[in-house]
Amino acid sequence: MAKILIGLGIVLVIIGVIWLLFPSAFSWIGNLPGDIKHTSGNTRMYFPVVTMIVISIVATIVLNLFNR
Repeated sequence: MAKILIGLGIVLVIIGVIWLLFPSAFSWIGNLPGDIKHTSGNTRMYFPVVTMIVISIVATIVLNLFNR
């Protein structure tokens, strides 16, 4: 469990540094084909379906690598 938390912390720090140095590096998140956006008047609804699938797949791969 400790290995997973340390690895997750390192990954989050790396992502944070990349995001700080290159703000447009993650502009694709939330704008993938298949993400549902609906605007009606003052109401905005957003369902990042494909983005969550991609994040789930990446997280599964990373966690499987750490558990071996």
